[in-house]
Amino acid sequence: MFFRRSTRQPAPQQVQGEQAVSASTSMPALELESVSVFTELPEGGHRRILKDVSLQFAAKRTAVLGLNGSGKSTLLGLFNGLTHPDEGIVRVNGVDTLEAPSRDSKGAGARGNSQGAFEGVGMLFAQPEAQLIMPTVAEDIDLSLRRAAAVEGSALSGEQRLERIRELLRERGLEHLENQSVFTLSGGEKQLVALTSVLAARPQILLLDEPTTLLDLRNRARLLKHLESLDQMLVLSTHDLDLAASCDEAVIIHDGRLLAQGDAVQLVQQYRTWCAEGFPNEGASEDPDSSGGAHGR
Repeated sequence: MFFRRSTRQPAPQQVQGEQAVSASTSMPALELESVSVFTELPEGGHRRILKDVSLQFAAKRTAVLGLNGSGKSTLLGLFNGLTHPDEGIVRVNGVDTLEAPSRDSKGAGARGNSQGAFEGVGMLFAQPEAQLIMPTVAEDIDLSLRRAAAVEGSALSGEQRLERIRELLRERGLEHLENQSVFTLSGGEKQLVALTSVLAARPQILLLDEPTTLLDLRNRARLLKHLESLDQMLVLSTHDLDLAASCDEAVIIHDGRLLAQGDAVQLVQQYRTWCAEGFPNEGASEDPDSSGGAHGR
């Protein structure tokens, strides 16, 4: 099972240094402007993980393609506050993420009617153990409900939260797991429970980092069925090219650089070709910024 694609099929756009723009006519929900991300090296200096990336996402479902280590997870993390740009600007729904309050910030800017960029963004990690932090399934979902209520400046009683937890579990056929320890769940159950916890906060945008990598065929089908039913905008990194081709758009990241953005079917074909025959500028000289020097926004 895959996503049902929209009828719109924009032509692929190879960018390599130009700004990539989603073919959607709506305001981009996610945007990078000349963004670079660095990591410090043990021997000193730094290496660029993302290199001067500019793009806009507005399609309902977008796949992020790239080899291992290409920068896909780093790119997704920019839109959820897990990664911060060393250069450039990240915008979520038009808000500069470095100027928005963080998830953990205190005070007036962090709750109520705050337009903080990350409040409407949820993320599902490749390894769900990283985000299942409470002892039982119900407690983990309850934590998400309480966090969402705090951000919105509202409050639900314990009885109301329990009713909502059971409703969320029923929607995904997981009601039998309500009181089960998260440590005894199967891989597929962990992924579905993690998704349920993320959705409990009612995000407008859902980021998924290789969501099917660790799943068998049955649990993969279950997860995709639930994702297909969602109204949220989805951006997912994946090595599953059939899944990627069922999205509306795709982007290709290689060696930290954006190579192309456009129609998913056509870009999956292009990606297959590059994987077999070599990527543009592959084997070019080492990044001149990799040996040190100042960097920052």
